[in-house]
Amino acid sequence: MSKKLDNAFEPEVATDVDPVELPENAFRELAADEEYRPLMHPARDYKEATPYSVGMGLILAVIFSAAAAYLGLKVGQVFEAAIPIAIIAVGLSGALRLKNPLGQNVLIQSIGACSGVIVAGAIFTLPAIYILQAKYPEITTDFMQIFLSSLLGGVLGILFFIPFRRYFVKDMHGKYPFPEATATTQVLASGQGSQNKGQALTLVVASLIGGVYDYVVATFGWWAETVSTTAFSWGQTVVAKTKLVLSCNVGAALLGLGYIIGLKYAFIITAGSLFVWWVLIPLMGTYGSAEIVAMEPQQIFSDYARMIGIGGIAMAGVLGIIKSRGIIKQAFGLARSEFKGSVDKAATVRWQMDISMKHILVFTVISLIAVFLFFQFGVIHNWFQAAVAWVVVTVIAFLFTTVAANAIAIVGSNPVSGMTLMTLIIASAIFVAIGLDGTSGIVASMVIGGVVCTALSMAGGFVTDLKVGYWLGSTPKTQEKWKFLGTLVSAATVGGVMMVLNEVYGFTGDNALVAPQANAMAKVIEPLMMGGDTPWILYMVGVILALLLNWLGVPALAFCLGMFIPLSLNTPLLVGGAIAWFVGRSSKDKAVCAARRDRGTLISSGLIAGGALFGVFAALTRFLGFEYVCGIPAVNLQIYGCIAYVLLIAYLLIDTCRVKK
Repeated sequence: MSKKLDNAFEPEVATDVDPVELPENAFRELAADEEYRPLMHPARDYKEATPYSVGMGLILAVIFSAAAAYLGLKVGQVFEAAIPIAIIAVGLSGALRLKNPLGQNVLIQSIGACSGVIVAGAIFTLPAIYILQAKYPEITTDFMQIFLSSLLGGVLGILFFIPFRRYFVKDMHGKYPFPEATATTQVLASGQGSQNKGQALTLVVASLIGGVYDYVVATFGWWAETVSTTAFSWGQTVVAKTKLVLSCNVGAALLGLGYIIGLKYAFIITAGSLFVWWVLIPLMGTYGSAEIVAMEPQQIFSDYARMIGIGGIAMAGVLGIIKSRGIIKQAFGLARSEFKGSVDKAATVRWQMDISMKHILVFTVISLIAVFLFFQFGVIHNWFQAAVAWVVVTVIAFLFTTVAANAIAIVGSNPVSGMTLMTLIIASAIFVAIGLDGTSGIVASMVIGGVVCTALSMAGGFVTDLKVGYWLGSTPKTQEKWKFLGTLVSAATVGGVMMVLNEVYGFTGDNALVAPQANAMAKVIEPLMMGGDTPWILYMVGVILALLLNWLGVPALAFCLGMFIPLSLNTPLLVGGAIAWFVGRSSKDKAVCAARRDRGTLISSGLIAGGALFGVFAALTRFLGFEYVCGIPAVNLQIYGCIAYVLLIAYLLIDTCRVKK
């Protein structure tokens, strides 16, 4: 560390008042002799882990775990809870008039954000067990399998990422955009000054609008939740002749999600979906075999077209690992230096203190032993097969850690489902070779896939928390320690919520939860384990497509992810992204555009949180036996759905553009 920086962080000179706004160099690359100074001075101690911050973080982890599980199983997109939790933390600290609450607010956000990442790891894989259970009744699972799969995966994700923290959050300062971490940081920093006092109210209003909107659709069905051309006679004619369909989910949560993702990546994801629905499906449905021609577009998508996307996602994950080899080498170098006794002086500053590498090694060994015992006594019951499964999980989870962190740092979206698909394909092929197949192989593969998926999801989400802490000046070691408790609580909540939702809605049949990623996992695992025909040719086409996309500079993960998520769930992302693009150019004054864009992010976060939370209320309403039969004709429901969606879009646009200066 430079002498200039050493002096700047010495306690005796740290008498200046903490700034209330982020410094000018927070989001850009630093000059050769320039250092970044966070809001909380690195030489001072601040309240971070207190009964209030830990307790509130755990409460929000439970609430948002339930909400995110419902939304993810319903539409296949898990919102990251960091932004709404940060807003709640700022609002509560203001209402309680806490003194210097920034350190506590960061920890509340960090613990609470365990919800979204644990949910993603669980719901993308484990519902596949329930899906295949309908076909193979001998398949069983229980709460402990779901809970331990999520818990152990989350713990591994934390431990595997900590060695990479310094590279991603400090060494790459200003080189990665960190879209979600940027928004979260701005929200937490806003609580330091007198500006933006109306943020909490704006979030509450948006949450109520989005929540009531989605609750009415789910409970009373007064307008269609998904508008589609197939609801009209002319649309049915088009389908019969060309297999061409256009559909859009008109929910509030997805609109907000599209706004936060932004136009660029929303367009790429939707382009992948349109390539499937407007190119591959019409092509297969017109010139394919007689069996395929007789299928409905949705069946062609499920049985054939989506398999190409799965192959593409797997290849995109491999490409990500290859591109991350330098980062992995650097992390091993840092660990080796610490074990030799060479400790960077910067690492002794509170702001840069991690859990020691020696402790990380011990905790990792203990966790890996626990994973092996879980596989042996809780899933597989065969020492050799459990050992093979353990090796697969350890190697793949560690290698893909940097891929997940890179994705979050660049686009704010973690392609964990694609990487997990590749894990399932590799693991299943190995398991079959060692005699672990059939229904027992299905359960083993899905539980093991859940461990890997949760580990990668946690690694991707944790980089956001630690980057927020870096910008604001919290202690990484404190965030890392309490992240384990948030993981424990979130894993228990997700296990219970998933079992309730399976009882209320189910994952197969009419009005079942969509769970698109879990359905994709089930499609992959069944032929591998039950001796059916595995569509290797379709997978290979996807592999080649991903290579071509990468060659052309198109993000292959985003494009291929769009290929296997239903069109109706991708179209609203494009709508939300288009609104974000318009808002960012709605004024000649760049400052006004930036303020409007930030307000839109706030409103969109409210739509997401409200839609998800009220979705849980809708599930509880049905669980308690309330059923409402809507007698409105289907065509009218489609028209009403379009009208309601236009009004929702108008609200988002008008309220966002209220900012004049």
